[in-house]
Amino acid sequence: MSQKVIYEQPLNERIRAFLRLEFLFQQVRHHLAGSSPWDSRASLASLLDIMNIFGRSDLKSEVMKELERHTANLARLEQNPDVDRAQLSELLDEMDTLIDQLHAHNGPVGAHLKTNEFLSAIQQRSSIPGGLCDFDLPAFHFWLERPNEERMRDLAQWLDSFDVIGRGIMLILKLTRGSNLFHDHVAEGGFYQRTLDPNVPCQMVRVAIPANSLYFAEISGGRHRFSVRFLRQPSTSERAVQSTENVPFELSCCVI
Repeated sequence: MSQKVIYEQPLNERIRAFLRLEFLFQQVRHHLAGSSPWDSRASLASLLDIMNIFGRSDLKSEVMKELERHTANLARLEQNPDVDRAQLSELLDEMDTLIDQLHAHNGPVGAHLKTNEFLSAIQQRSSIPGGLCDFDLPAFHFWLERPNEERMRDLAQWLDSFDVIGRGIMLILKLTRGSNLFHDHVAEGGFYQRTLDPNVPCQMVRVAIPANSLYFAEISGGRHRFSVRFLRQPSTSERAVQSTENVPFELSCCVI
């Protein structure tokens, strides 16, 4: 099977926030694997972005609602003879555990980190270009020069606040992506558009094209319709232009 590049577009604000958090969780995990002060800087920057997203909305209730909705939908499949009951039972148990753990979590996720003076000082300076220089934040500089084991311990403690909800978001996105298969389509003149049924809400659009394609996909859309344009950018110094040729691609509309 040839390598594919997948482009995703969320079609509601909930999935949009989940995808951004997934990206940040993946980014912080990558940098945690490193042991240099620069890796710790990058990990902390991702942590601050995660805190900012959780500070703007009540994502805990959003995740719980989605998990409960998926649990109810999947529970209806238990009597279907074509379903792997052992796998379904394992999935339902995992979702019930996550829901119980979120219910047991008092208050907004990560709220106690807002009162952490060390993190607050870094967050305030992070909006200034170059504001995290050593001379601007000597306490941060001191922390970065501590042994890696100490920095990792602190980062793990801060990130632990988001562990349960992070696992919930990953599971929701896994179910969303797996809710439909890819199907072959052709974008005539580099453009494709589809009208959606608002009574059967599509959560996300996924477009797959070969890794060696000359084009990239630009997706836009909302509850009622979405469109895909295939663009070519000869170089990073030139403006991308839409293809005039027909472009074959694979499409998955994630309805769950």
